[in-house]
Amino acid sequence: MQALPNLILIGPMGAGKSTIGRLLAAELSREFYDSDHEIQARCGADIPWIFDVEGEAGFRDRETQMIRELTRREGVVIATGGGAVLREENRRVLRESGTVIYLLTTVEQQLRRTAKDRNRPLLQRGDREQLLRDMFALRDPLYRATADVVVRTDRRGPRAVVNEIVRRVTRLVDPLQCKA
Repeated sequence: MQALPNLILIGPMGAGKSTIGRLLAAELSREFYDSDHEIQARCGADIPWIFDVEGEAGFRDRETQMIRELTRREGVVIATGGGAVLREENRRVLRESGTVIYLLTTVEQQLRRTAKDRNRPLLQRGDREQLLRDMFALRDPLYRATADVVVRTDRRGPRAVVNEIVRRVTRLVDPLQCKA
């Protein structure tokens, strides 16, 4: 069987990209990178601070640069920020750099998972539920257009999601691989 390519997780905030990415990387004995965490480590500042000082456009520039850097690596698992798909350049780079997995979840699940999180600048203004619904309406078509695989994460444990990803990606690489 061929080696699995880079595995790149996309999806909205609260879909479980970081948690599932860490577990997936451990399952496959790979390095894991979270683009948001890498940006924070590089800047020495958290994302809300970057948004305050540089605005969303400044953050998106940093995100594009980080995606370029991370996708040059081989045999890794990468979790992107929820808005990474907003730029066509990012979508193209992600598609060209590995197998892209869209972690799909409901707005209700996002609300539960982000309820106490103050590290998400886009959710700090207005009606959180409406903001998430508006973001979903805008971003869902972009996630779907970018992804090779779509996996639901709501009402499922992270381990079950990881197992499904491994099974489905293995079939993409080796269609004759018949695992239930």
